[in-house]
Amino acid sequence: MPHGFMSVNTDTGAGRAFLRSLYRQYADWGVDFVKVDCIFGTDYSPEEIITISELLQEIDRPIILSLSPGTEATPALAENISDHVNMYRITGDDWDNWNDVSSHFSVSSSFAAAKKIGATGLRGRSWPDLDMLPFGWLTDPSVNQGPHRKCNLTLDEQKTQMALWSMAKSPLMYGGDLRHLDDITLSIITNPTLLKINHYSKNNMEFHYVHSERTSKKEHSGRFRSPYHVDLTKNDGMFVGLTACNDDTANGWYMISQDGKPDHICRNYEIQNDKSISFCLGKTQFVHYRGIISMDNMEHQSKFHLSVRNTSDTCLDASAGRRRTASEIRFPMFSACRWHAKQMWELNANGNLVSSYSGLCASVESRDEGVFYEIGTNGARAWVATGSKGEIYLAFFNLDSTSRKMAARISDLGMVLRRALLRKHLCSCTEVWSGKNFSLTKEEISAVVNPHASMLFEIIC
Repeated sequence: MPHGFMSVNTDTGAGRAFLRSLYRQYADWGVDFVKVDCIFGTDYSPEEIITISELLQEIDRPIILSLSPGTEATPALAENISDHVNMYRITGDDWDNWNDVSSHFSVSSSFAAAKKIGATGLRGRSWPDLDMLPFGWLTDPSVNQGPHRKCNLTLDEQKTQMALWSMAKSPLMYGGDLRHLDDITLSIITNPTLLKINHYSKNNMEFHYVHSERTSKKEHSGRFRSPYHVDLTKNDGMFVGLTACNDDTANGWYMISQDGKPDHICRNYEIQNDKSISFCLGKTQFVHYRGIISMDNMEHQSKFHLSVRNTSDTCLDASAGRRRTASEIRFPMFSACRWHAKQMWELNANGNLVSSYSGLCASVESRDEGVFYEIGTNGARAWVATGSKGEIYLAFFNLDSTSRKMAARISDLGMVLRRALLRKHLCSCTEVWSGKNFSLTKEEISAVVNPHASMLFEIIC
């Protein structure tokens, strides 16, 4: 849909009146859920989001407001938006492949750490949305009328997705055909313990104190990092992303001018041998095309294109040209230069590289060892939460393609949850998927977790 999206000017009375008439019409039709697509994340339009939220509050009954980012979102980006909505997608589209599922672990952890799960929202609370559960009878992405097929995820992978979605308290939406709902799929999406966790639990967070062992190789997670490296661009191994301009990762851009050479926009990203290592992009003039109305030169004289490797035909693009799944390479990226706000940038006095398209700011990350943007991560991950009646929930996730032995110390659980388990002999520990009972007489909970599988423990004292 290259020409199918529109943006409403909410600064004008006519713009607000148009939106008011639209949402009152929805209310008259009995609509109780509205999802606004490609208005959050890299296609950021905060004025329109806030206006829609205010208009929905004028209606005499609640209507759920849901946002989609188009590609991705960050906790900093959600900081000024979560108050105005009920749920907001934080990744690209999720489909039934393992890379899509595993790509959600890091992003859900970052939103939990930012205290965005169950934060204040429109007429209540707001929730980071990990997207639908693509189980059961499906079609391929972007196919409306079939052919239909069974879910490509294994049973273990489906249980892993359901467990993470529940522990992260994501809104749960079934993405398969309800007319062909099989018993196994139904048992997964209606598991009473998972639904209880999703609805009633609190203190939901990634648990970083996990010991794991794969064959003879041992790992310990103090702050778990993935060994999985992903090449996100060919531009010197760096990844350029977008975030809110008040995010620390958006600061530090500067311009270098050299006689006889094009200006460069740079950002330092590490120190080697007491010298700063910089990531730079070439500053180039706008490319004009026939048939395109030139914008006011005074208004845009401070704005520029950014090119890769000092070329003038490949420019940094601030928005995806098509919908992407959660595991695909993140945008922005480089594409053919053209006269479009998506490729216009401005360097402000705060050291922010600002996109003219969304008002978001560029960040940069290295793919060198120790600094990763985690997509399709491997290894061991774990989450914890507490229940409404004092239950403790511990979830092990094995993202590897081989089995892992995973363990968590009872003392570490107590430390993270700020709760002492002094009378462990009076507590029961049940693995939810299998129904197997585990003893707490030892100092740790340990189990062998199958590839791409999960184990979820409910501890009741």
